[in-house]
Amino acid sequence: MTIKITPNDKGNPPGKLAEAELQFTEGPLEGLKLIGFSVWERRGGNGRNVTFPSRSYVVNGDRRTFALLRPIVDSTAQGKLRELILDAFVEYEERAAIAS
Repeated sequence: MTIKITPNDKGNPPGKLAEAELQFTEGPLEGLKLIGFSVWERRGGNGRNVTFPSRSYVVNGDRRTFALLRPIVDSTAQGKLRELILDAFVEYEERAAIAS
């Protein structure tokens, strides 16, 4: 699996730094990608966060979201992927700084 980072050059919405997608290079998902991850600057400027793909829906006028990628058992499983995406973003930033 590789992680592709696409910067948010438009600056809209505020705080959104980039989009990320998982590109599968082996196994039964080879040739497919999972989109919908976003890298955000945390409010107050203390670090960064990753949001996962979700689908929004409305119940009795209230907007809710349904996470598309969820842990089976281990509730910390998303943390590993979150760290991989944040690491890929840092690498992207470093390459962009060298190129400019």
